Amino acid sequence: MARVGRRRVPATTTIEETAVMHTAIAEIEQAQTRSDIPDFRPGDTLKVHVRVTEGNRSRIQVFQGVVIRRQGSGSRETFTVRKVSYGVGVERTFPVHSPSIDKIEPVTRGRVRRAKLYYLRDLRGKAARIKERRDNTGG
Repeated sequence: MARVGRRRVPATTTIEETAVMHTAIAEIEQAQTRSDIPDFRPGDTLKVHVRVTEGNRSRIQVFQGVVIRRQGSGSRETFTVRKVSYGVGVERTFPVHSPSIDKIEPVTRGRVRRAKLYYLRDLRGKAARIKERRDNTGG
C-alpha cells in the first residue's frame, strides 16, 4: 500500500492516476454546478421555488424561510431553510445545484454573527427575529 496524503491507496494505483481521477471528478462536478444561484448567507430570508412532481403532473411550490446553515462545497453544497407553519417549525434541506430547484429568490438579508443558526430552533415569536443587514453601497 502506498500513501497519498493521509489515505492508503493500493500499490497498483500511482499518484499520477490519482491526480487524473481528481481532475475527472472536478470536471464532472463543474458541469453540474449552476450559475444562476444568487449570493446568500445564513440569516437571509429566501423564497425557494421547488419543482414538485405528483403523478404525471408537475408544479412549482414556494418554500419561504430563514437560511439556518450552508454547508459543503462544489456540486455537493446544501443549505437548510427554516420556517414556522401553523405553529410548527419546519426545516428543509436543499442541494444548491439541484435541478428540482426552479429558482432562489432573496427576500431580506439578515445580520447574524454565526455560520450555523441552530439556536433559532429554541426561540419563539419576537425573540426569533433577525436584524436586517444594510448594505454600505452609496447609491
